[in-house]
Amino acid sequence: MMERHRLWVGHAGARMALARWGDPDSNKPPALLVHGTGFVAEVWDAVARELASKYTVYGIDRRGHGASHKPSAEHYHFLDFASDVCAVVEALDLTGIFGVGHSAGATDLLLAAKLLPRRFSRMFVMEPTVMNPHMVKADGSAQDDNSKAYAQGVLRRQREFESAAAAFQRFRAAPAFAEWSEAALWAYVRHGFEAQPDGRVRLLCTPEIEAAMLGPIFEVMEQVYAGDERGNPFGWLSLIECPVRVATAENSWPIYKEMSDRAVALIPGASQWRFEGVGHCVAQEAPELVIEALAAFEGQ
Repeated sequence: MMERHRLWVGHAGARMALARWGDPDSNKPPALLVHGTGFVAEVWDAVARELASKYTVYGIDRRGHGASHKPSAEHYHFLDFASDVCAVVEALDLTGIFGVGHSAGATDLLLAAKLLPRRFSRMFVMEPTVMNPHMVKADGSAQDDNSKAYAQGVLRRQREFESAAAAFQRFRAAPAFAEWSEAALWAYVRHGFEAQPDGRVRLLCTPEIEAAMLGPIFEVMEQVYAGDERGNPFGWLSLIECPVRVATAENSWPIYKEMSDRAVALIPGASQWRFEGVGHCVAQEAPELVIEALAAFEGQ
């Protein structure tokens, strides 16, 4: 059975946590998997184990998630996440990377592809978080009422449970996780929570951290993101050099499909893929569909 290992990369006084499937000393090229908001590297496990027959596979815990560093609220802009990906790539000296990303994690990879263009061979991105920087709304950066209400709901989420089993049962009943496989959901519970001395478990990506991440994400959704002092990086997507395939899922929210269309319009030569009968978290609902899609992309 393929073993999974944990490793860490330090940069700028912080620490990035990763999972690795396979032997780094093999002649296999690297694949780099980046999860979406709120999750951890291990939710890719079923996909990673299949890819490991051809690749040395790495999965990142994005900043604020899992065992990675958790900076203050102002440090969750898109370029912050992209810089972490670049730090991992450079620290491990990865080249010829097959990047696979989901949601905001897909955006991390797209921006990293511009920053380190010679490191990536191709990218498969599932419903990336993308705005069109040429169509910024003129009414400022205020979030709409629905976004504000969602963020307030995140802050009220339960952060601690009496046991891992209790957390699993709670998330099993939640609509957002209803279609996840049992293995994927257990991977999230085992690695997205920290065990306490009394047997209780506590979320590693706290409600406050997730709410901080969601601010820039909602601004992108609403086409009002301006960035921080580094500016808005989404114009970079037109400079990506490697082949990119952008995937959508039939049962996702319309905004995810809209953002994927924005990505296709911006990325030179981007191709498209559609997952039928599944929602936004395809790799956790039906990993076999992702494996099939990646194989099809490899063959072109």
